[in-house]
Amino acid sequence: MNTIDTLRSNIQQPFACVPGTEPVDQPLPSPLSLRAFLPLPEYLADQIQQQRQQVREVIQNNDPRLLVIVGPCSLHHEQSAIEYGSRLADLAVELQDRLLIVMRAYVEKPRTTIGWKGLMYDPALNGSDDMQAGLALSRSIMLDLVDLGLPLACELLQPMAASYFTDLLSWVAIGARTCESQIHRELVSSLPMPAGFKNGTDGGLGIACDAISSATHPHRYFGMDMHGQPAVIKSPGNPDCHLVLRGGRNGPNHHVDNVAEARRQLLAASIAPRLLVDCSHANSGKDFARQPEVLEDVMRQRRAGNRDLFGLMLESHLNPGRQDLSAQLRYGVSITDGCLGWSDTQALLRRAADLS
Repeated sequence: MNTIDTLRSNIQQPFACVPGTEPVDQPLPSPLSLRAFLPLPEYLADQIQQQRQQVREVIQNNDPRLLVIVGPCSLHHEQSAIEYGSRLADLAVELQDRLLIVMRAYVEKPRTTIGWKGLMYDPALNGSDDMQAGLALSRSIMLDLVDLGLPLACELLQPMAASYFTDLLSWVAIGARTCESQIHRELVSSLPMPAGFKNGTDGGLGIACDAISSATHPHRYFGMDMHGQPAVIKSPGNPDCHLVLRGGRNGPNHHVDNVAEARRQLLAASIAPRLLVDCSHANSGKDFARQPEVLEDVMRQRRAGNRDLFGLMLESHLNPGRQDLSAQLRYGVSITDGCLGWSDTQALLRRAADLS
């Protein structure tokens, strides 16, 4: 029995059918049920709390290290994810005096139209969309990565799915396509870890500034409790929100003038100018091999004294490039956006540490 079959067979179904009705859709476990099935040990919960605080200290400029969020564009294979995490954990210890390294553990993939939506949706990679197994496999991999000592990052795309994983995360992203969503802003306002809002796909910063302003304030909103029931959620507001520069349709926005304009707009909105640069996506012209150029530019600005730039993000896997979904997938190669390979990643992170 493979991992997906094992997880599927062991998850307890928490929902009973209403008398006189037939089940039509696949029931899912509640967040509480999945957390009980795949629990977070107390010693790892303490570790995550410490790692969240370390991320906060870097964002607030109380820690001079560079925050680096690095890893696969999306997780799609258990063994390669754990192997990548093992290598990254060793490198994180080696460079910990200059870099705070957080691993990307993305299990959802935003789509402009259609396509594979991520491990949480389709863990078998065949269109079967076994989300029950996807939730369990995603949480299982994250637990293994946390146990390696790594802080984890994830983009939160489906608000109803967030509670299945948020106890494991030290940093979250709200993407360019969902930054304008009131539902996502409310969700972030209730989260206990720092959150980055990406600028819009057009490159505009206004939407992200509005999102940060909204998410830092308390809200009462319709949501789902840990039992999977509709509930009114009361959030305290999230004080650790910040802007992620990812470029836009008109090109990159990581250069000195772009960063200065971002600072101006944030201050005009009464938001602390805390900036993280995504070295991929439009900042690299969607060419994964150009990510080092973006990193070098960010490091030049930091060395020139700009400490508003507290971090950067890289897409990286065991092997470089990307591949389409097929019956014969190459091991450790992304099936979504192109990624740097491990050897280039290792060299680039050591370079960033030297420049810090």
